[in-house]
Amino acid sequence: MILSVILGLGVLSLLVAAFYRQRVLAVKIEDGAASADEVTRLTEISSAIAEGAMAFLSREYRVLGIFMALFAVIIAFTVQDGLYTAGAFLIGALISVISGFIGMRIATKGNVRTAAAARISLPKAFSVAFESGIVMGFGLTGLAVIGLGLVWLGIVNILPGVEPHIQMEILSGFGLGGSAVALFGRVGGGIYTKAADVGADLVGKVEAGIPEDDPRNPAVIADNVGDNVGDIAGMGADLFGSVAESTCAALVIGAVAFATLDESIRLQALLFPMLVNGIGIVASIISLFFVRPKSEEKVEGALKMALIVSTLLMLVGLYPVTMSMLPATFAIGDVTSSNTGVFIALAAGLIAGLAIGLITEFYTSHRYSPVRQVADASKTGAATNIIYGLALGYNSAVLPMLLIAISVVIGYSFAGMYGIALTAIGMLGTIAVGLTIDAYGPTSDNAGGIAEMAEMGKDIRKRTDALDAAGNTTAAIGKGFAIGSAALTSLALTSAFITRARTVDPTFTVIDLLSPTVLAGLLVGGALPFAFSAMTMKSVGKAAFDMIEEVRRQFRTIPGLMEGKGRPEYGKCVDISTKASIREMIAPGLLVILTPLVVGFLFGVQMLAGLLIGALVVGVMLAISMANSGGAWDNAKKYIETGVLGGKGSDTHKAAVVGDTVGDPFKDTSGPSLNILIKLMAIISLVFAQAFAQNGGILLKMFK
Repeated sequence: MILSVILGLGVLSLLVAAFYRQRVLAVKIEDGAASADEVTRLTEISSAIAEGAMAFLSREYRVLGIFMALFAVIIAFTVQDGLYTAGAFLIGALISVISGFIGMRIATKGNVRTAAAARISLPKAFSVAFESGIVMGFGLTGLAVIGLGLVWLGIVNILPGVEPHIQMEILSGFGLGGSAVALFGRVGGGIYTKAADVGADLVGKVEAGIPEDDPRNPAVIADNVGDNVGDIAGMGADLFGSVAESTCAALVIGAVAFATLDESIRLQALLFPMLVNGIGIVASIISLFFVRPKSEEKVEGALKMALIVSTLLMLVGLYPVTMSMLPATFAIGDVTSSNTGVFIALAAGLIAGLAIGLITEFYTSHRYSPVRQVADASKTGAATNIIYGLALGYNSAVLPMLLIAISVVIGYSFAGMYGIALTAIGMLGTIAVGLTIDAYGPTSDNAGGIAEMAEMGKDIRKRTDALDAAGNTTAAIGKGFAIGSAALTSLALTSAFITRARTVDPTFTVIDLLSPTVLAGLLVGGALPFAFSAMTMKSVGKAAFDMIEEVRRQFRTIPGLMEGKGRPEYGKCVDISTKASIREMIAPGLLVILTPLVVGFLFGVQMLAGLLIGALVVGVMLAISMANSGGAWDNAKKYIETGVLGGKGSDTHKAAVVGDTVGDPFKDTSGPSLNILIKLMAIISLVFAQAFAQNGGILLKMFK
């Protein structure tokens, strides 16, 4: 019965996505175009962006398919019940891939319709962009809930006599599959988008002095393609992985914790985390009715209202469900918990997620003093702009880390390690509306680019700029939310890994921070985010170098290009970004995947636990600071472009453009990719926990 409700809510989410997809596709480009020529230009530009985006996804997923097959074989022959775990892994990966295609398809249909609708009115354009985001947000959430429910059902029916904690460990393969796709989506997509963006900005804006999204810029199509592959497919896969992983962590811990309960009560308790995701779908659907901006100034507020309303509705819905589904009191390890305690743990995560998003807004929106200080620092050049931006990023990591720490303490105090997993699930409860807002940003950004390239006029561009400005801030909020949820998800997975390892090796009771093995793991884990960030930043630099050379070559050799008479070779820039991103994503991916396997088998579970904690602590702070520095540099530039401090074309603006260009890989490549680093290493450790506990520490055993 409960599982039927969960699957039904997942189907409801897909129906919402399908309904809004039809609404978006029903918008005719001709209705918002001034002439037949404008319709032709809009269609051609949109088709070029769509073709570039789908070409990248196709190449990326071909490479990904080879990796998935190899890793599935490793799982099958290494893990207990490996064939079933490998099957769950492949299903999770497949659903994540399908989610990426769904998001990409609707984004590349919605962008041109948003641009066309901007000629009708700003509310109409907003509606198209937002509804495109709904398709992504609810489609992905529905697939995640249905996928988890069906895999759980399959495992329970195929292996009815197997202990629940082993069944749930098999299910964690689903989360691993989703997160593995996210790794390549985030890293590959991030390299693609920022190689194009940096190349377009440095040669176009700084050297040639032409505006952003000017059709004379050869990298402009690649730049717009990059918005989709990085911020649509990459972000979607990231948060899909978080939902699957946090749920799997709660199920693994819950299976051990609830082992002594009656079977019917245990079943309810195990299904509870999945039902929480379903409640979030209902809360998110209702919140959509509160998004009705009437003017340019109200767009950002309308988007935030959806987040706030969905959070409040989620709190209201969670209480009666928690009280009715869980026992009044139950023991989780050495902690005696209650259904009220579980509700408090969920509420702590939910409120912390909203608070982290609002804190991120404070540090990245030009309506507040931190970003205006960065803009003001641009008056004395790019160096001071960058110094202020770095300081802002470091400072912005403090409050979110405190909120995460408070959530962890509350979760553990009320429900032990199960409570930590529930704080992560609580934070991700409103994921459908959160993803909707995230996907809105790149769609409206693309719409502005298309309007500029199609020469639709200043009035239209002013409307798309208003949508884009709100999208920039909400994108920053989304990144903060994604990082915060990744931190709690990683901690939940680490808790699940420790819980599972204890069932195999009862001597593994305490992680002694003064143990040389654990301390070594902490130090190595703390170094990994820096190594990973260095690799991804350098990859962007190398790809951007190739892009810059190509753009310069075209400006030099194509007759009449600067005068607008020659046509740029857009395809060559798209090809450079595609090839570079596929090539450069391999090394960072191997670092993340191989490190826990090598440490677990050679040095054992104690060092691996230290490694996961070290990577988590350093990775989260580095990710927040990088994402917020990049967001602040971007919005400082946009603040100057409103006409203050000299406006566009001034020396202050040029300094801000340099800062924004430095910040591009910070906020869209390295920062967001660190989410995957900390989550993927933790879930790999969970999936291989039994193998590590039984056969790990080979090197240490040799020297004993």
